[in-house]
Formats: sequence, structure tokens, C-alpha cells
Amino acid sequence: MREKIIEIVGRMPGPTDIILGGIHGNETCGVKAIDNVLPKIKIDNGRVLFGYGNPRAIAANKRYTEANLNRLFQPADRLTDSERRSYEFERAQELIPYLDRSEALLDIHASYTPKSRPFVICEPNACDVVEYLPADLVVTNVDDTIPGGTDYFMNKKGKVGICLECGYLGDQASNDRAEEGISAFLKARGRISGRIEKRDQTYLRVVESYRTRTGFFRLRKPYKDFEPVQTDEIIGSDGNEEVRSSGNRSIVFARNRDEAGEEAFILCEKTDLSGGAATRTRS
Repeated sequence: MREKIIEIVGRMPGPTDIILGGIHGNETCGVKAIDNVLPKIKIDNGRVLFGYGNPRAIAANKRYTEANLNRLFQPADRLTDSERRSYEFERAQELIPYLDRSEALLDIHASYTPKSRPFVICEPNACDVVEYLPADLVVTNVDDTIPGGTDYFMNKKGKVGICLECGYLGDQASNDRAEEGISAFLKARGRISGRIEKRDQTYLRVVESYRTRTGFFRLRKPYKDFEPVQTDEIIGSDGNEEVRSSGNRSIVFARNRDEAGEEAFILCEKTDLSGGAATRTRS
């Protein structure tokens, strides 16, 4: 069932890092990458933990079984009763001690949007690692918008939390990118030796999220991740109300929703990491 965390110990002492795949069970690129890497990996220094995030969901090929695991790495009093009763909450409690042991995290995900561009989610303290990862877009300031992820947990502890979104979950390229991401992460962190190159990357900052007010949110059209939207453009409808863009932005994670209070989309703008307007949540 892939419940166990695998620990690889290097030849020399050093810090501990952790790599996770399958936090969402049907995003299989990270699972396959870990399967491929484990038999041949040799760590030069430190320790690396490898884990399969949500074993039950992986077995069922579902995003999750009872609750979204990647929202549960936050204080229990912020969660609903059903979330606290879920298998995923139990699994989060099993994973937290391993996150606590680690200095840096790579959590591997994939998108539900065909032709989705790969990107990285992190905070500025991870820039010296993510500049080597196989993605040209980097999104920051996500924690206030979508709390409770593994990277959120690490960031709140002052550690390095990185989420690598490898592209569309149905593409072989996402599997290849996940394995490439593991190699680049370990090299950038000094766990293995080898040549890596910095990438030219564009940084985006989350400036707004939208949560549904009703149980019927529908997009005006399917949006690709990072598709531009213009000021006052109609993005969708929430019940009988039109939902419009608050500015010239890029839209990410846009989904139709069938329950009130769900994340429907987030809006980003380019940043030079020098700061800017705080994120706001619209609902």
C-alpha cells in the first residue's frame, strides 16, 4: 500500500530532505518517478526521505478518498469535523514527523488541464533551488490563498517547501519532468553530485483567490493555467452573479465547482520578488 517512508542515507553526514509523490492519488507522475529513482539512487551526503503521500488514493487512482490531503497540514482547529475524521487527516499526522525532520521538501504534482505549463510553487527562500528545476514559471505567495499544503507546512516552520507542478497528468512528459525534477532538486541541495544549469524563469505572485458563494459556479470557458484575463473580464458565474477579473492578471487552477466555499480560481501578476500588494480572498 506504499505506506512506508523510505530513507536513503548518504556516505557523509548532512541535512535531511524529503521528496513526496502522490499527495493527490491520481497525479501519478511523482509516484512513477520515485519508483524509478529508488532502485538506483545513491546519496552522497545527508539523508533523503522518499514517500508516497496518499496510498489509498493512489491505489484507487483518485485525487483523494475522503478529504483533500493537501489542505490538512495545518492546525486541526482550522479543519472541519469531516476532515478531522478522514483517512487523509490520519495520513497527514503520519507524514508530519518526517516533514519536521527535514530541511527542504519537494512535493510533486500534476495538472488536470491538458497542455498545462509546468511551474513551481514556492516562497522566495527556495529560489536558490527552484532556479534549477524543470519549469520556467514560478508562483509565490500561495500560502495565504491555499493553506494546508505540505509546502505551506514547511514554509510556516521557516524551512524550504517546494511544489513542482509537472504539467498535464495524462502526458508522458509529466513523468519525465518529475524524474528530472528529483535529480535537479537533489543536486541543488547537494545531496548528489552532477551538473545542473540555472533556468530563465518568470516569477508570478498570487494577488487574489476566489471562493464560491453558491453550489453552482461555472466558468465562462475552459481556461488554461496562466491564461491572461483582462480587467473586468467575465470569468464565470456564481449562481446568478457574474464573476469578473479585478485586473489584468493570469488565471490559474480555474475549475467549475458544485459546493459553496470551494476554491474556483486564483489570479496572479508578474513580480520581481521585491514585494507588492498583499493577497486578498474574494468570496
